[in-house]
Amino acid sequence: MTGWSRRTFMMGATAGGLSACAGGTNSTARFKIDDNVSAAMRQMQSELPFTTSLIQNAAGVLMMPTVTKAGLIVGGAYGEGALLVGQAPVDYYSVAAASYGLQAGAQQYSSALFFMDSEHLRKFRSRPGWTLGADVEYTLIDNAGAAGVDNNTIDDAVYAVVFNQAGILLGISIEGSKYTRIVR
Repeated sequence: MTGWSRRTFMMGATAGGLSACAGGTNSTARFKIDDNVSAAMRQMQSELPFTTSLIQNAAGVLMMPTVTKAGLIVGGAYGEGALLVGQAPVDYYSVAAASYGLQAGAQQYSSALFFMDSEHLRKFRSRPGWTLGADVEYTLIDNAGAAGVDNNTIDDAVYAVVFNQAGILLGISIEGSKYTRIVR
């Protein structure tokens, strides 16, 4: 009877330990990303009302709620976010960027990529690493140019919106960004 109790205890402890390892960090990270993406979407729509039209017309939106960027001659940036289709997260992505040039400082910002047709969204999802400019031409919309975007002027395949900028990063540099699917 004692051997059976030890065996049962060991099997139960092993199963419990493995199940704790299997679901722990990734599911917590996923929920944190989802919460941050929802908050960033609300903030973007309240600060930049024209984005509501982009969201309604987009086949998908890649929201990066916080991208941290720093540099002193050589710089880098990193952030994690979610791809939303029909306002529901379908995949999780990271963005990593490297830059070189006359630059100094650090900043954080939020960014959103709006895929205005399903073909460009499909291409984005099918590639293991995807780079703006190299894989697709895009239109950057900043706060100054936002007023002219509405249903009648949306004719590009991908729009990028940067908002919620904080910090100071000064200079001129060359930068490359890569979006990669991550498991969360």
